[in-house]
Amino acid sequence: MVNRQSTNRLEVKLTKQYSEQSGFSLDVDLHIAHTGVTALFGPSGSGKTTFLRCVAGLERSPQGTINLNNEIWQSRDFWLPTHQRPIGYVFQEASLFPHLTADENLQFAIKRANKSHAIITYDEVIALMNIEPILSQYPQQLSGGERQRVAIARALLIQPQLLLMDEPLAGLDDVLKQEILPYLEQLCRRCRIPILYVSHSLDEVIRLADYMVVLNKGKVVEQGETQNLLGTLGTSFSKYQDASVLISGTVEKQESQWTLSWMNFGSQHIVFKQGNEQLGDTVRLRVQSKDVSLSLSKHNDSSILNKLSVVVDDMEEDQQDPSMVMVRVLAESTPILARITSLSAHNLKLKKGQSLIAQIKSVAVLS
Repeated sequence: MVNRQSTNRLEVKLTKQYSEQSGFSLDVDLHIAHTGVTALFGPSGSGKTTFLRCVAGLERSPQGTINLNNEIWQSRDFWLPTHQRPIGYVFQEASLFPHLTADENLQFAIKRANKSHAIITYDEVIALMNIEPILSQYPQQLSGGERQRVAIARALLIQPQLLLMDEPLAGLDDVLKQEILPYLEQLCRRCRIPILYVSHSLDEVIRLADYMVVLNKGKVVEQGETQNLLGTLGTSFSKYQDASVLISGTVEKQESQWTLSWMNFGSQHIVFKQGNEQLGDTVRLRVQSKDVSLSLSKHNDSSILNKLSVVVDDMEEDQQDPSMVMVRVLAESTPILARITSLSAHNLKLKKGQSLIAQIKSVAVLS
């Protein structure tokens, strides 16, 4: 049975200087105090993997401290070797033992496991990753997605107190990514341990992460809860052409006649195309700013189904395109971004605190 460990807290303070020729140094100070998924996000070369390897003990920072649950892994005069750190590590490549079957790879992890801190059983791992049909096969007989699912299962069966995932989908094509993402979502929901997830794919981060840390040139430039960070003006995300927000809620209604589901959040709802979700399920929806229009009143003679009551919270002119404005509105406490023309903002006489209707043309179901 998966157990919640509410005391989990990872504290990392690192300074790692590389050669003067490269000009790169890692300088971070992070406190990760919850059990969800923290995404390390940023461009290639920003220090994401270096940070992860330092936490794992695969690289050593001359200056820094690392501790989990008040257990010191690194200090000025102490260094805990990698094999003694209670971590599971999933690399870009599955790195399975080629001479062992999938099940034998898992049994190898079980022998190394710390059974006094069990977070998940063998049967739960098999079901979670859906790998029972391939347990007797060797790595070379498996697809890339299957190998990565076995690698994730192996990392979990070590019974880690911290799971590190270094771009686990980077080596997969789009088809295989879509195959494995649902398993990662289940993993992130069920394993109540901190997960550090490295990625430069915003789609993956939006789909999986509760909290985001944005790195650039070895330094933390932005951090916060994913939903809040994406919906805040002045961040790097609000400047994206396809700036998006994340809206979470519960499926409250379904109509098979129209193959539609209704997701409730607060006192409002969003209608979306019905998939595999069931009544009572929690779902995440991605709403792009370009798919949101603003109106002074609700019109019923429109094909747009989703019309939310919102209040203007902030506005920002697009520095690259002065003809456009990004408007942040709040549907109760949920932020939504709308990218509209400056002329439209002028005609609507937009101001902070103004009540409007946000019309959402389309949404993407993430989970």
